[in-house]
Amino acid sequence: MIRMLAIILAFQLGGEVASRALALPLPGPVTGLVALVLACMIRPALAEAIRPAATGLLAHLSLFFVPAGVGIVAHWDLVRDQGLGLAAALTGSTLLAIAAGAWAFTAVARLTGSEEREALRDQGRE
Repeated sequence: MIRMLAIILAFQLGGEVASRALALPLPGPVTGLVALVLACMIRPALAEAIRPAATGLLAHLSLFFVPAGVGIVAHWDLVRDQGLGLAAALTGSTLLAIAAGAWAFTAVARLTGSEEREALRDQGRE
């Protein structure tokens, strides 16, 4: 388990180094995650090796919200003063994220031809 977590953290560190060294507009963890996904696509055995650690992290994902809650309490004055803007930004970004996810799902469905198969199956031709 420690080895698997070390692999995940190594990709995050590599992404951080790459983002800073190349002045990329992406945060280091995002760059590292993209690299990890590409590595898992190239070597499926890597995906199987880190699956238990990743599943464990996802099972306890709620723990990652504790620092955010502490930050809100620590900066309550700022939240109180800028709360309306923060709420608008959170609402807008959430709606954009949902729209982007729906668009990506639709694009992948078109690329894989699953819409055509669905229509044929509904008509009884497949």
